[in-house]
Amino acid sequence: MLELNAVRVNYGHAVAIWDLSLRIAPGELLVVVGPNSAGKSTLINAIAGVHPASAGSVILDGVDLRALPAHRYCERGIALVPEGRRLFASMSVRENLELGAYRRGARKARSQTLEEVCELFPVVREKLAQPAGTLSGGQQQMVAIGRALMAKPRLLLLDEPSLGLAPSVVLDMFRAIRAIHAQGIAVLLVEQNVAMALDIAERAAVLEEGRIVAAGAPEVLMAQPELRRAYLGLETDPA
Repeated sequence: MLELNAVRVNYGHAVAIWDLSLRIAPGELLVVVGPNSAGKSTLINAIAGVHPASAGSVILDGVDLRALPAHRYCERGIALVPEGRRLFASMSVRENLELGAYRRGARKARSQTLEEVCELFPVVREKLAQPAGTLSGGQQQMVAIGRALMAKPRLLLLDEPSLGLAPSVVLDMFRAIRAIHAQGIAVLLVEQNVAMALDIAERAAVLEEGRIVAAGAPEVLMAQPELRRAYLGLETDPA
């Protein structure tokens, strides 16, 4: 589905991602973890076209996305839930959600998709008429994910969805991610909550200083003590 080949991302003269190669299969749930400033958000923003790659290729279904303007990425089936949610605070929840359905194929299914979002996040249904800025952090994150789903994506990019949320809300968030993945949508999850992220992942990659230092099945990564300590932030031995 998606292949990154020797991707490099710069901020001015500083290199944030170094010649990174990665593959996401159709319907796969891939988790990217690593220490702060490893380049996780930069990677996901490069895939979404928010911060274009400086070199390499980002191939989706045989098409190099780097040859397209960023707004065409969504038409190809990619949707991003950015870190910090970035809702329009003065607009209603319904208006925020409907903004996600601007592309032609998604507009036709807007009513049905809105119903699906409300089934996934029942509290959102109760808040549709409220300004998005009046919602709690967890509710805003639900709206941000719902807005991305309104685009009918084939690949959903999630950048730190649990950041700043209460533990009970984090559990709800990960249940929702499982449900989204169960619908056949490929998910690339960048997440600080390593234990919960690896628990739902089919495959994981560890990023450090813009390079992938390990990749594979979560249980294989968790079984390596040096990875657990140095990159996963887990001190105890696996059970």
